[in-house]
Amino acid sequence: MLTPQRSDLPDLLTPLKEVFGYTSFRPLQEDIIRDSMAGKDVFALLPTGGGKSLCFQLPALVRPGLTVVISPLIALMKDQVDSLQANGVAATYLNSTLSDAERSTRWRGLNAREFKLLYVAPERLMVGTMRDDLNRWGVNCIAVDEAHCISEWGHDFRPEYRQLRNLRERMPDLPFMALTATATERVRADIIGQLHLREPAIYVASFNRPNLTYRVVPKSGGYRQVLDFLRERPKDSGIIYCSSRAGVDSLAAKLVEDGIKASPYHAGMEKDDRGRSQDRFLRDEVRVICATIAFGMGINKSNVRFVVHYDLPKNIEGYYQETGRAGRDGLPSECLLLFSPGDVVKQQRFIDEKPDENERRIAREQLQTMTHYAECPECRRVMLLDYFAEEFSADDCGACDNCLAPRSTYEGTVAAQKLMSCIFRIRQKSGFTVGLNHVVAVLTGSESEKVRQWGHDQLTTYGIGQEHSRNEWGAIARELMRLGFLGQSTGQFPTVEVTAEGMAALKDRRTIRLTKPMEAGRSRTERAGEIACDELLFDKLRQLRKQLADAQGLPAYIVFGDNSLRFMARFYPTTEGEFRRISGVGDAKWKAYGPPFLEEVQAHLQTNPRQIFAEDSFVPPPPRATAGGKSRGELLTDTVKETLRLYRGGLTPAAIARQRDVKESTVASHLANAVEAGETVDLTQFFTAAQAAEMQAAFEQAGWGMLSGAHAVLGGRYDYSVLRLFRAWHATQKP
Repeated sequence: MLTPQRSDLPDLLTPLKEVFGYTSFRPLQEDIIRDSMAGKDVFALLPTGGGKSLCFQLPALVRPGLTVVISPLIALMKDQVDSLQANGVAATYLNSTLSDAERSTRWRGLNAREFKLLYVAPERLMVGTMRDDLNRWGVNCIAVDEAHCISEWGHDFRPEYRQLRNLRERMPDLPFMALTATATERVRADIIGQLHLREPAIYVASFNRPNLTYRVVPKSGGYRQVLDFLRERPKDSGIIYCSSRAGVDSLAAKLVEDGIKASPYHAGMEKDDRGRSQDRFLRDEVRVICATIAFGMGINKSNVRFVVHYDLPKNIEGYYQETGRAGRDGLPSECLLLFSPGDVVKQQRFIDEKPDENERRIAREQLQTMTHYAECPECRRVMLLDYFAEEFSADDCGACDNCLAPRSTYEGTVAAQKLMSCIFRIRQKSGFTVGLNHVVAVLTGSESEKVRQWGHDQLTTYGIGQEHSRNEWGAIARELMRLGFLGQSTGQFPTVEVTAEGMAALKDRRTIRLTKPMEAGRSRTERAGEIACDELLFDKLRQLRKQLADAQGLPAYIVFGDNSLRFMARFYPTTEGEFRRISGVGDAKWKAYGPPFLEEVQAHLQTNPRQIFAEDSFVPPPPRATAGGKSRGELLTDTVKETLRLYRGGLTPAAIARQRDVKESTVASHLANAVEAGETVDLTQFFTAAQAAEMQAAFEQAGWGMLSGAHAVLGGRYDYSVLRLFRAWHATQKP
């Protein structure tokens, strides 16, 4: 079968703007689309909010025939079809929610080849004459969405997805596209093998979500913490995840009693009640949904501004996907985890109930990794990305609690020596290792039966740790595990022991610094990169959006996303031409919704002044994202002054780096400090006018508050130090 070459493929930018309202692709999208249209199998791993759907939706519009999208959830099918139809795309779905009359109408449309996209569940493809029907309908591509469901190692494994390999055997010449937002290397290989993808083009985007801020706080009066968090965000919508159905019901009921519009969602509810909860959330009739992990996969509600984990997730992969449901529109959003050591114990009990030992072993390892994430003092973004085998090169992500407010360390040598010595003495006396709880019992002088029975109350380490509580000793032990001084087994009764590194530290009396525990504090975080706009107009536009959406029975974000509304409230479009230039406004959206929004902007300007926003950023970056709130004297240190003197003396950055024995990136950072301190610096040696324009466009897309966002948009082509230098210079270019 002859397949088109990539160079022969049609223009994609025109339908991208006319249908979807965008003027450029996100990273990897265009390459994925062109490879698929050239007849290649494609595996694409793009993060939630990274634009996976466009990778099969856009080519479906510009080539003949039907694209079949295999989707795991009924709600996901309806959500995406509603959104496509709002953009003027002929799309439909077949599932069990349809009446006989609706099913017949859609079947006739498919036979007449009236549709460009068809969404179906995997099991439906394997019944009746469906596979024969696909040939009659002129199918040109099979897109497997949420493809991690096909892998038994995926966190959302669906056995029915395994049947898709039979479909590939029946249609060997048809190009397949597999897409997922989260998968380890093992799961990626399994997806490719299970679907029999043929020499696929493989695209793995960065897992970094620069618009998300990650925070972990100790759970202390959990409900009050959640209530305070919500009251500080009276206009935002979000998801609160709980580990149990009873927890969901209780939390939702309490929030309603306290005046928060909230609904529950879990698998134990009646199907209709569950559907109503979801629809109310999607349509902004309630702003908070309390849910188990059953909620959310594939739900394309773009304006979720926060995700709260009320209980500890089971593993990092699930946590990453759940937090990824925030900020799908690219605007700043928050991810808050309430952590309690008691939640670790609860999870361990659930794991012990699993019948299969291999499952228990894997679950314990995953829980340990999740616990380390919750308690680690390092950048949370670094740890998350490292889990997916991705390196984050910045020293400070500027968008997690550990980077925004680093925890101080303390001299922990004595505590570490006491704990490790106690573990060593117990094994020396008894000849076996014990669990951490027993070690802590010995340290704190417990008179429990086991301590006396095993003679551990006779050890020299008995009772020497009463200055710390049991919880404090648990935290110290877990940090020593992270540091490599202690190890823990993964059996049904995990035990702790001192590692070779720990023994060396004891023998050498090595100084050990530990991190101070997290403090509950306030839950509010800065929203770096927010699109500054006329907030009064933004509220009016949101109200109008809801009215129009309610009239059509649609979720509000399908009309326009929050980012589009913020751009309207920033640039005040008063003509059709100006309005069409707003991101997210395509032909169908203009015709269906544009005029009333245009009238709302015009009416607002009749009674309110036009606000002026700084052209160099959407919002003033938070202090830690730029100079850390430092004074001119703190910025212009002696070393910065010396670099500035050499640069003004005519030396190139490379020459300065050689003379001062530093990296060129350090030279750029010194000059960024100088610019932020108000010094005038000629930066033509660092970037051209064209490069400056490229960096500006990247910052405007990702937000000016975090360098990592622009770095990701630019595909890593510019060093972080150059991006910081450009941002500092650009902030001085005000009229």
